Amino acid sequence: MLTKRIIPCLDVKDNRVVKGINFLNLRDAGDPVELGARYSDEGADELVFLDITATIRSRKTIVEMVEKVAEKVFIPFTVGGGISSAEEIRLLLRSGADKCSINTAAVRNPSLISQAAEQFGSQCVVLAVDARRAVDSTSRWHVCVNAGSVPTDLDAVDWAVRAQQLGAGEILLTSMDADGTKAGYDVELTRAVAEAVDIPVIASGGAGTLESIFEVIDKGKADAVLAASIFHYGTYSIRQVKDFLAQRKVPVRPLS
Repeated sequence: MLTKRIIPCLDVKDNRVVKGINFLNLRDAGDPVELGARYSDEGADELVFLDITATIRSRKTIVEMVEKVAEKVFIPFTVGGGISSAEEIRLLLRSGADKCSINTAAVRNPSLISQAAEQFGSQCVVLAVDARRAVDSTSRWHVCVNAGSVPTDLDAVDWAVRAQQLGAGEILLTSMDADGTKAGYDVELTRAVAEAVDIPVIASGGAGTLESIFEVIDKGKADAVLAASIFHYGTYSIRQVKDFLAQRKVPVRPLS
């Protein structure tokens, strides 16, 4: 049985890690390279760095950050934020990233997924889906783009299925309703997507308690869990999360 991955998420703005609630009210959480190295040493399985303000074309700071992270971090890490072309993905992979996360550009140009998969392999292509529950439905979610600020009519589950068909190797699924609230993941959303695709689904948005992490794996069928606030501000350590899951018979990579 494949182990369930624990993945700290580092939202980067102006070369600092920040965290907010529902994508708003950001506050500082530290240096991305230092935090990444710390989480790597503490036993995280992977890392995700999301540049929430800059595009690769307009700013090179994210590339410089990736190079520095690659020097100090020895676990796989994904980079996303403003990526709009296969060439930008190539640049980030060459700089040391293991995977690239694409969101808005993929919605606008779905062929970017297939282009990237063909050139770099599906294992390098992560589709990020920012989803908000539909107002008129308890079982439908719409995709949002532009850092969650622009809603679309695209159904989140349908979009995940199409992305797999186009060659995405993984889905990074964020509940905008739960993001930063620490009130628990959107288990229904996660399960709906996980049951619809055959590629790994990373649950994101809402981690607050150890029980909530277990629940999204157990009931939500997530292959991995992303968390930010609980790690950045010392609520829980990687070890505490893994020990809690192991006690409940969830397969996790053991810590040394």
